[in-house]
Amino acid sequence: MRKQILTIVTIVIQICAVAQQKVIQLYKGTAPGSESWSYNEKYDSVPAPFVYNVSHPTLTVYLPDPSIANGTAIILCPGGGFFILDMKNASVDVAQWLNKKGITVFILKYRLAQSFTDKPVQELLSNMQKGNVDEKTKPIIPLAINDGREAIKYLRTHAAEYGISSSSIGIIGFSAGAAVSDATGISYTAESRPDFIGSFYGYIPPEVDGPVPEDAPPMFLAAASDDQFKLHIKTVELYSKWIAAKRPAELHVYAKGGHGFGMRKQNIPTDSWTDRFADWLTVNGWLKAKR
Repeated sequence: MRKQILTIVTIVIQICAVAQQKVIQLYKGTAPGSESWSYNEKYDSVPAPFVYNVSHPTLTVYLPDPSIANGTAIILCPGGGFFILDMKNASVDVAQWLNKKGITVFILKYRLAQSFTDKPVQELLSNMQKGNVDEKTKPIIPLAINDGREAIKYLRTHAAEYGISSSSIGIIGFSAGAAVSDATGISYTAESRPDFIGSFYGYIPPEVDGPVPEDAPPMFLAAASDDQFKLHIKTVELYSKWIAAKRPAELHVYAKGGHGFGMRKQNIPTDSWTDRFADWLTVNGWLKAKR
């Protein structure tokens, strides 16, 4: 009984902490391309915390302790098949871990396809069984990727406000979120170019794919060979594409872990991806204190 009470108290504390985070509206007014959308963001906690029906993209700020803040910022793009956004395993849990490394984190709620029921997870699974997920998400994906670029532009012009360096702004994503982060490395302006990318069981959607730019940012990639959606194959292809273009990249493909391992503890080597990512950030200087 005592253990159950402590668990409930911990969850309440986490919910209150999340509620206190600053939320930034990414666009002034309606996001370009979704002017006719009439649905609004909703939240659910079954089977785990997630949001759906995002039509007004936002950034939620997670600040590190000022005594260890190093000036590096990461835009974090959760996964969820462009229908939902996982707000724990590949979102808040990752943000809190990055905060402990001195990194300022901005969780991006990018635009999603409309859910027509109050059970979006079941709706997504039903669409997957019907084989029409691509049809429903195809028009949404470019808009979500634009949200990723807009987030980078916003931080670059507001860097001083958050105590971050305008030349140390990275973007990472998980699954569909990785499609957002990865695509920002294919097409960008000087203002929207990420300084580095983290791609976890991700891919670049074919409708926005293209050649790797000559100054493409360094990329860290990770996936598991038993990924149910075979995104480990796409991950290896993306790594090979970056290397062929003579751009920096580091790849980790684990034997087991499945799709969506995120911060979920399985007592297998995928649990240590955070250590490998931290090593990569360290080698590249993004964990060093910046003025």
